Amino acid sequence: MTAWHDLTALEQGVAVRHGDVTAVELVEHYLGRADEVGAFVTRTPELALERAAALPREGSSPLHGVPTAIKDLNPTAGVRTTFGSAAYADYVPDFSDHVTLAIEAAGMVSLGKTNTPEFGSPCYTEPDVAPPAVTPWDRTRTAGGSSGGAGAAVAAGLVPVAQGSDGGGSIRIPASCCGLVGIKPSRGRISGGPTYGDPVGLATAGTLARTVTDAAALFDVLAGHRVGDPTWAPDPDDTFLEASRRRPGRLRIARFIEPVLVDVEVDGECVTAWEDASAMLTSLGHEVVDVPVPLPREAVAVFETCWAVLTALSAAPEGREHQLRPLTRWLSERGRAVSGPEFGLAIGEMRRFAAQALEALAPYDAVLTPTLASPPVQVGALRNDADPAEDFAAQTRFTPWTSAWNVTGMPAVSLPTHWTSEGLPVGIMLAARPAEDGLLLSLAGQLEDLCDWRSRTPPGW
Repeated sequence: MTAWHDLTALEQGVAVRHGDVTAVELVEHYLGRADEVGAFVTRTPELALERAAALPREGSSPLHGVPTAIKDLNPTAGVRTTFGSAAYADYVPDFSDHVTLAIEAAGMVSLGKTNTPEFGSPCYTEPDVAPPAVTPWDRTRTAGGSSGGAGAAVAAGLVPVAQGSDGGGSIRIPASCCGLVGIKPSRGRISGGPTYGDPVGLATAGTLARTVTDAAALFDVLAGHRVGDPTWAPDPDDTFLEASRRRPGRLRIARFIEPVLVDVEVDGECVTAWEDASAMLTSLGHEVVDVPVPLPREAVAVFETCWAVLTALSAAPEGREHQLRPLTRWLSERGRAVSGPEFGLAIGEMRRFAAQALEALAPYDAVLTPTLASPPVQVGALRNDADPAEDFAAQTRFTPWTSAWNVTGMPAVSLPTHWTSEGLPVGIMLAARPAEDGLLLSLAGQLEDLCDWRSRTPPGW
């Protein structure tokens, strides 16, 4: 018998509109599923049931009445928001950010706050305020980060679709670890207001789902600029959901596998996934071309300078600095050592590197790389509280491609096209020109038709 969590988010939305199920019944179904993957920091069952009961049967979004969850980096009025930090363990904001408001306006119902590492910095999710987020494909292994809780929640069937955020791979990393579709939109596609906490322009909200169409539907919910946004992408001609169902025509696709950030041996399973994806794209009629790495290794130090300053901006409340994690303190110290002029020069240099990469990739409609350098690693394998510098270096070796598209502002997606013999998911990553999110989704949907990853479910589903 088909359970509600077997259906896609869009199918659940149809069921709500047709009266086959109520939003309350969907919320009750998902609340009844145990979180054994460290997906949530805070669950809000009473608030979710109250909001579901107040919804009309129909709404403007195809996801009206569908349950979801909000990442614990996003302020939510009246709901505890820890930012993954013990220093904020009892913080309850009095406002919601634009992402949260967009989700509520679409008639979606949040079941709580998904797990994230401290201030969203590491690429693993092992905070002091919640258990580690693990992939349901092997619960001894990481769900990735920083949207690890969102990835674990969707992959384990605790919500059908979830929002995440991505400043260096934080949506695509969990997507690869958890066997999901993870979309990082173009810079300016989704409002970062009202806090605008990233003056560099690396981070954006995005979506995690089991299917391209579900991810695109939530993308439609979140997309759109607001008055006051410092950057914005032009409005698309149609919805991202429509784009995901449209086939893209013949494309020129660049590919490279040499790591961008650091010299590291790429796991054979990741190489196989990349090669197989290249073959699939060729079989679909696309031209696949090998290209050099578009960002020089000199860009890495500039990115790290900006990343350290952004971490330093995430200050703990006065008197609670001792509750910060060693990695956060180490990065913050690096960031505070950067002067204002040095920071400004670093931003300018990063934008020049980005411009050079965009010029090099301009002849191509998309770019293919692996998502990660290995399948999901064991919980604790990257974390090193005794040596934060080695912790940061291990993260870099695990994620040597993802941050490139945060630097350029290009949209990027991780797709679960490959599984190892042990049953671990391995993602491949596609990126497109800035503001060509719709084309990227069309290509992703075309690959999904070949791979049919929706039919795969993890143990305990």
